Amino acid sequence: RKTSSSQSSRKSFRLDYRLEEEVTKSCRDKHGRWMNPWSTWRFPSTAAFLKFFFLDKDHSNVPTSKEALDAELPVLEPYFVQNQGLPDSDPGLRVTWLGHATVLVEINGLNILTDPIFSQRASPVQFAGPKRYRGPPCRVEQLPRIDAVVISHSHYDHLDAGSVASLNAHFGAELRWFVPLGLMDWLVKMGCENVMELDWWQENCVPGHDEVTFVCTPAQHWSKRTALDDNKVSLWGSWTILGPEHRFFFAGDTGYCASFKEIGQRFGPFDLAAIPIGAYCPREVMKGQHVDPEEAVQIHLDLQAKKSVAIHWGTFALAHEFYMEPPVLLREALEQKGLDPHSFFTLHHGECRVIASKEGVFVDNL
Repeated sequence: RKTSSSQSSRKSFRLDYRLEEEVTKSCRDKHGRWMNPWSTWRFPSTAAFLKFFFLDKDHSNVPTSKEALDAELPVLEPYFVQNQGLPDSDPGLRVTWLGHATVLVEINGLNILTDPIFSQRASPVQFAGPKRYRGPPCRVEQLPRIDAVVISHSHYDHLDAGSVASLNAHFGAELRWFVPLGLMDWLVKMGCENVMELDWWQENCVPGHDEVTFVCTPAQHWSKRTALDDNKVSLWGSWTILGPEHRFFFAGDTGYCASFKEIGQRFGPFDLAAIPIGAYCPREVMKGQHVDPEEAVQIHLDLQAKKSVAIHWGTFALAHEFYMEPPVLLREALEQKGLDPHSFFTLHHGECRVIASKEGVFVDNL
C-alpha cells in the first residue's frame, strides 16, 4: 500500500541497481520468509540462545552509580538544544550521536535521523525489557527540523513505537520516512503519512530535494516484531545517502557480509559511515547478526569511508561484553590495520562533529 504523499512525490530512478547481475538481491525462502543470501549468515541454534540467556556469564558490568557512568559515558546537551535550533548556514556534513543507533546527520541542507529511539526501554512495553543505562540527550520536541528518518529493520531497539509516534506528532506529513520492504503498513497504522518503502538497491528522495538520493542497501540481519513473525513481514537493510557534495552510509544493525564491498564499489568513497561496534558477545550467538569492532573496521575499509562514527554501543546492555570494551577493541583494530585512530571515532551521547564543511574542508570537533 502506498500513501498519497509517497505516490505523488515518487521520482524517476536514474538507475535500477537491482538489474545488475553482480549485486546481492533480496530474496525469500520457499515459505515466503526473507533470507540472508550470504555464506556468512547463520542464526543461533535454540540451544545457543538458551545458553546465552540462562547459563553464559554476563560481563557487561554496567555501573549502577550515575556518577560512575557520567565519568565514563557522559551525556552532553546537544548543540542544537543549547542554541535553540540549527543555524541558517549549511554546515556541509555534521553528525550528532543521540545514543545506540540514533544519529542526527546534516548533509547538504537536509536533516536526517537514523533508527530513532528516545524511549527508556527497547521493548513493546515500557515496564519490562532492555532498559537504557544512558538516557537520550534530548527530547523529540527539542530536535531541530527533521526532513527524513531512515529505519533499518523492525527490532524494538531500532523501530520504537513511542519515538515514531512522537516524531509524527511533532513533524507530521513534512517528515519523510524511508523503510525497507514490508514496514510501510506499520508506519501508516502509526499515523505516518509520508512513507517510502524500498527494496535493496532501490532509491528515492525527500520531496523537493531531488539532489539528495536515499538508496536502500543490503545488510546481514533479520526481522521480528511479534512471537511468530520472524522474517515474514519485513526486510532489513542499510542506507546509502548520496548528496551533491557529501556521501553518508548508515549500517543499521548487521553482521559482516560481502555486500559492503558491493556498496563501496558502487557508491564509495563515503565521507562518513555510521557503523555498529557493540552487542557482539558471545560470538556463537551474535556473529551472524552483529559485527564486532574488528569486523566494523573491515566494513569501514570495504565502504572506502573517509571517516566512520561508532554506533550501537554504550546505551543498552544487549550482549555480554564489558560495556566499555567496544571502543577499546575498536582502537586496537584500527592500530592493527595501520589506520589513523581518528578515522573511525566514538562520540559522547549528545556530542556532535563537523565532518566536512560546505567548502569540503575536513575539520575535527565543534
